[in-house]
Amino acid sequence: MKAIYFMSPTEKCVEAFIADFKLKPKYKAAYVYFTDYCPDDLFNNMKLHCAKYIRVCKELNISFMPQEAQVFTCDNPSAFKNIYGSNSQDKKKTLETLAGQLVTLCATLDEYPGVRYKKDNNMENAKILAELVDNKLAVHYDLDDSGKKKGKTQAQLLILERNFDPVSPILHELTYQAMAYDLIDIQEDTYKYKSKDGSEKQALLNEDDMLWVKLRHKHIAEVSEQIPKMVKEISASKKQPDGKITISNLAQMMKKMPSFRKQLTEKTIHLQLAEDCMQHFSNNVEKLCKAEQDLAVGADAEGVKVKDPMRTLLPVLLSPFSTHDKIRAVLLYIFSLSGTTDENLNKLIQHVKIEDEREFILNWKQLGVPIITTVFERRRIRDRSQGEIYNLSRWTPVIKDIMEDAVENKLDSRDWPHQSECPTAWNGSGAVSARQKHKGSAQDERRSGSRLIIFVVGGICHSEMRSAYEVTQAVKSCEVIIGSSHILTPIRLLDDIKALSKGPMEIMTIEERNNA
Repeated sequence: MKAIYFMSPTEKCVEAFIADFKLKPKYKAAYVYFTDYCPDDLFNNMKLHCAKYIRVCKELNISFMPQEAQVFTCDNPSAFKNIYGSNSQDKKKTLETLAGQLVTLCATLDEYPGVRYKKDNNMENAKILAELVDNKLAVHYDLDDSGKKKGKTQAQLLILERNFDPVSPILHELTYQAMAYDLIDIQEDTYKYKSKDGSEKQALLNEDDMLWVKLRHKHIAEVSEQIPKMVKEISASKKQPDGKITISNLAQMMKKMPSFRKQLTEKTIHLQLAEDCMQHFSNNVEKLCKAEQDLAVGADAEGVKVKDPMRTLLPVLLSPFSTHDKIRAVLLYIFSLSGTTDENLNKLIQHVKIEDEREFILNWKQLGVPIITTVFERRRIRDRSQGEIYNLSRWTPVIKDIMEDAVENKLDSRDWPHQSECPTAWNGSGAVSARQKHKGSAQDERRSGSRLIIFVVGGICHSEMRSAYEVTQAVKSCEVIIGSSHILTPIRLLDDIKALSKGPMEIMTIEERNNA
């Protein structure tokens, strides 16, 4: 038989490939496809041992994971510890790898973007990554097969670090996708649940589930209202002429109509998932949300400024919430003042009873987020109070402000230096207001329009992913794509933060601690 090899261009993969042919060939011939550019030394090694068996050897530009229509990841959660860990030896190597992956993303999208990064006096990672990406892009497009040198396209790549907004990944979000991934144990996008007859079921939450795509960015209040209506509608549209609907009738219909069965299954899954979310919400999340929103926004639902954030935090600490929910509230309190005193922090840590696990809070400083300070400064956020319908969802992720400013060409070049110049469309003439409504088919216009690609060093959360779709929807002529090394959930982020100061053997996650 002949074999197709689809692999990463790493030493480990290439050695395994050579082992298949070196002594006793396993296959008659090999068709080799690399996810990325293969370094010369590895390529020559393959040639030396296996040349006569290789029929095809191609490099494809796909060393990233397309997670959703407008979201990608580098599928590398360990990048967080490699970049921010106190004992990390792998920072430079990890940034190099991420840069290579970003280049394959641009190549797949056929974009040669101008690159900018968020300037940060404490952290250098965004700047280093921007330089690496820009250099690698130049090399990539120099090697273009067509022999023509590719010019810059109507695209801009913004690179920034996780510390630009520590609030969004910690808040309890009430939009469907973010809420589900926060409160329910969804591993690898798989939701496990018990059906009415008690049997274990599982469902994949991805782009193939049209209902998920339609509902994932809606507020849980709307989702809970819409799904039962949809179930009724679908049953009504399939009713027998006499108006009776029995189980046997339904069974007959479902056999006849695979698409009907798929629709009904999807609706049943989401009925269950939304119910699960609402269960958690009414048990404790609802009580937490008001305090969290007040701390994050710096004002209450009536717009009255929070004068003393400690008064907002105390009721949370005195209630029987989980340790992990209290840690989240304490962090929001600290972020709201851009830090706290050493003495105050010790009191808070005693309150939450995490004397032995203060790393959950202290290690944020390794991301460049101020934790202990003597100079307090209220964080400034853009006022969006007019547009928000839900009192418990007043916070807007900072990334949304950045996306809108980038599209409108309002990013200050002192805060966002150009690693390489962007094409003319991004210098004002092609900028379109993100706050205006536009007519025309979104899909068609976007194809001919420009692209904004955003990469966050250190992970993105679901509310930030949602922002990419919202801004694209508002602007129409610019598609916003967002990505990172991995996708964060609040629990996973806290575990990762805590592990930053540990050696590889000492890590115990929140879930393990709760079980213990």
